[in-house]
Amino acid sequence: MGTLLHFKSLYTEAFDDCRPSFVVLLLKGYAIFCGILLFMALYAFLYRAFTGFDF
Repeated sequence: MGTLLHFKSLYTEAFDDCRPSFVVLLLKGYAIFCGILLFMALYAFLYRAFTGFDF
């Protein structure tokens, strides 16, 4: 749990005093998009691993 809080503090500190604000929104959206893609790749790998890699 402490690791997640550490990553959260790093994420919020990265955008402190960042200008212009639309760049901050763009970067936050991109970070969320990358997180979703990473989750989808992990899910696909685990699904294939548990079903025996049948293609």
